[in-house]
Amino acid sequence: MSTTTAPRPSEKNVPVLDSLSTGQIDAIRRIPPHADAEAPAIDARRPAAIFCDQARFDLEWEKLFRAVPVPVTLSALIPEPGNLIAVESYNVPIIITRAKDGEVRAFLNACTHKGSKLVEHCNPQSAARLTCPYHAWTFGLDGKLIGVPRAETIANFSKADRPLAQLPCREAGGLVWVGLDRHRSYDFSAIEGQLAEDLGALNLSGGHVYGRKTFDLKANWKLVLEPFLEGYHVQRLHAESVGPMFADTPTITDRLGPHFRQTSGKVNFDPSLITPEENIHKSVTFAYQLIPNCVVITSPYYISVMILAPRGPDRTIVEYAMVTREAPDNPKAEELFAKSYDMILGVFGGEDFRAAELSQAGLSTGAIDDVIYVGLEDKIPAFYETIERHIDS
Repeated sequence: MSTTTAPRPSEKNVPVLDSLSTGQIDAIRRIPPHADAEAPAIDARRPAAIFCDQARFDLEWEKLFRAVPVPVTLSALIPEPGNLIAVESYNVPIIITRAKDGEVRAFLNACTHKGSKLVEHCNPQSAARLTCPYHAWTFGLDGKLIGVPRAETIANFSKADRPLAQLPCREAGGLVWVGLDRHRSYDFSAIEGQLAEDLGALNLSGGHVYGRKTFDLKANWKLVLEPFLEGYHVQRLHAESVGPMFADTPTITDRLGPHFRQTSGKVNFDPSLITPEENIHKSVTFAYQLIPNCVVITSPYYISVMILAPRGPDRTIVEYAMVTREAPDNPKAEELFAKSYDMILGVFGGEDFRAAELSQAGLSTGAIDDVIYVGLEDKIPAFYETIERHIDS
């Protein structure tokens, strides 16, 4: 009788150095020894008003979130033809479908009869068609109207004239990107190239979505994003959780078009000690900030994905997903994933997101006119420069 212990996730499908993209490998090789790493001294500030003013929020919504493709959901949530999911994070009801041809499409979640929602919850599901709960008008997953009860009673009518309202959509890097205004044209080139190659190397699209949670935060979306652009807070805010795992040193930052890739070595990291069979994410963390509002962070056994959807100057909906390389297939894997999920929800929800809400509460008092950034936060003003180029255009 075999006495082999069921494998932990670390023993199969291990992401080793050679499985990464050439850009990721190059970034790892450029991480300096911790003793040689120095943080720059910078003079960077931003007005407190950019986090509190309604006029600034309205400008960002119109010139950024409605002007560029935004991440809406994970490909891994709709992996097969016949899968679909409704999304309402942006306060724009959307349906994402994968039709028989395998193509991902995005539609406004509104029947073309009287506008009723077709899908009433936001959990992934499978269906051959979409049927309106009001009058049973029926649509294919390609958006075509295929069934109308008592159609003979509608004069001068053709089903071909009433498809679902389609939004510009593209699938890249394991994410579904959508243009929120169906009357605009969108440039999807920024989500291609090195970014797609990197996320492809992480196999984000082929992963298993172990857990999802929605956070409704009383904070500006930029304050929610800021902690994922800097290491200054890690040993302080996370002193009792993950802080001891990381050194208080600068990271290697690369621009992938408008996006940012941060590559950080764990405590006592030495690239010369990496072995061919090592789980590379035990030694190195990649953190991606995807313009405008998505964060992707690697961990040894999972990848965290956060989509930050602004709802107002002081409100943000965060859709968090923990993506594992495979579904747990043994008790040890389930125990590990469950423990990791609870831990990361505590770190992000109880620490990072809490810090954003505390900052929002303080800034809203008018106590300070501007926010100042230190050298270990130098990616934040660089991020804002990218945002400001969109707003000023």
